[in-house]
Amino acid sequence: MSVNKVLLTGITGQDGSYLAELLLSKGYEVHGIIRRSSTFNTSRIDHIYVDPHEPGARLFLHYGDLSDSEQISHIIYNIKPEEVYHLGAQSHVRVSFETPEYTGNVTALGTTRLLETIKRSNNKVKLYQASSSEMFGASPPPQNEETPFRPRSPYACAKVYAYWMARNYREGYTLFASNGILFNHESPRRGETFVTRKITRGIAAILAGKQQQLYLGNLEARRDWGYAPEYVACMWRVLQEPEPDDYVLGTGESHSVRDFVDRAFAYVGLDWAEYVKIDPRYYRPTEVENLVADATKARKILRWSPKVSFATLVKIMLDADMRALGLEPIGEGDELVARVFPDRWWRGD
Repeated sequence: MSVNKVLLTGITGQDGSYLAELLLSKGYEVHGIIRRSSTFNTSRIDHIYVDPHEPGARLFLHYGDLSDSEQISHIIYNIKPEEVYHLGAQSHVRVSFETPEYTGNVTALGTTRLLETIKRSNNKVKLYQASSSEMFGASPPPQNEETPFRPRSPYACAKVYAYWMARNYREGYTLFASNGILFNHESPRRGETFVTRKITRGIAAILAGKQQQLYLGNLEARRDWGYAPEYVACMWRVLQEPEPDDYVLGTGESHSVRDFVDRAFAYVGLDWAEYVKIDPRYYRPTEVENLVADATKARKILRWSPKVSFATLVKIMLDADMRALGLEPIGEGDELVARVFPDRWWRGD
């Protein structure tokens, strides 16, 4: 019996690593694109990597770059995947203000290169395009599939372009291209410069005596935060639908950065006011004030609803970062996620 082949861009990122685990558990042969680097950048997937020479290996990595059409074409033509999950991007919003051209080239045009290759391949490939709640920008909450996009950063502008390109290729060339408009989703694998991980990692460093202060920017920005493994499980569901479509995914709750800071410090018994300092350098030139998902469509069609609460998410991330620094975790996060997801692939850090 043939094994379904799947290709992931961004496989070494937070979402890519969780998705690779899920797909392997479902019996897929998983291929991932990674950028060539003089240092290893595969730490999030090292625990699932098996030497391709080993019998039964089902995870394969390929060097490539979303800025290079030839590389993208070569990989897709040789692998012939049935499903493609396009997660790769320059995805840091604050960094996009410093590197707008690069962000557009990779995040926007990289999607076009992928779509064009799939169109020319004449294969019945299903594409999942990772869109972002940042596209809504200044539109008032709650935001759903009908909410107009009002992007407030180069990253968000690039994602809007990628979203509409996926829609255009779907409508113009009948490609199976679906957009997942995911609101903020976090985990212990979140990048260390993203604010949630910066907070939990900073607190762990303070507890370990390695850091005295935690420097942050705008504490009043509000986001809809969920648990990343739940969101990548829904990515797979999106491509199992009989027809391509676009879906908003989120919890429907809004919390400020201040709320996250307060809960995180309270979890370890510290007063955040004694440790947190505001650095204006971390403010964005244009801010997104409030994002709240209306995921009614996903609940109805995909039968998806998140289970991990905001409070539990904070505890999961803090327990993991404490453990990473050799500290004894409080453990409430571990217990809660194990209770919600017994014997599931996403229980680990």
